[in-house]
Amino acid sequence: MTHFANKYIGLPWVAGAQGPDSFDCWGLARYVLKHEYGHAVPPVNINPDNLRDVLHAFKNDLAFQAFFEVEKPRDGDVVLMRQAKNPVHAGLWLDVDGGGVLHCVREIGVVFQDVPALNLCGWFLHSYYRVKEKIY
Repeated sequence: MTHFANKYIGLPWVAGAQGPDSFDCWGLARYVLKHEYGHAVPPVNINPDNLRDVLHAFKNDLAFQAFFEVEKPRDGDVVLMRQAKNPVHAGLWLDVDGGGVLHCVREIGVVFQDVPALNLCGWFLHSYYRVKEKIY
């Protein structure tokens, strides 16, 4: 059986890209939430090269009002990740092969990594968010 995530793995990272052939981290999360889980969530309009914009968006952008924080992730939850103190990257938790994150990384593209692999690449799980309501 082939998981839906396989069709995204290897697609390139492009700043501001919302799919279907390239993504930035939030573009991938939004696209997969809509096309695989049926959730329509707003875009986050930021410059991904400006860390201050990214940090501000994760705390204040209207897009994140569509979510509530959960303690433990389940399939399809948004995962915020950090490399230092604050989150600067987003992906989606998938309950595949013991669990891991589907995310789009600058200069690499879309990957699926379990927690040990994320940590080896310098990413640490910060928090998990679930969509408040499903849109059909």
